[in-house]
Amino acid sequence: DCDGSVLLVDTPTFTGEQGAIPNKDSLRGFNVINTIKANVEAACRATVSCADILALAERDGVVL
Repeated sequence: DCDGSVLLVDTPTFTGEQGAIPNKDSLRGFNVINTIKANVEAACRATVSCADILALAERDGVVL
């Protein structure tokens, strides 16, 4: 699970930001974030948060 709010997914008792009506069909690119997260976790488990990964991806996306 992630602490970056837009990365929260639905659970049986909680509607995450990805599934929330205001975000429906407007947010995308989660596969990129999930791939980055998996690679970072494999290299250094429990060191970098999802919020950190999201911030870096946003920064680099703007630079590109």
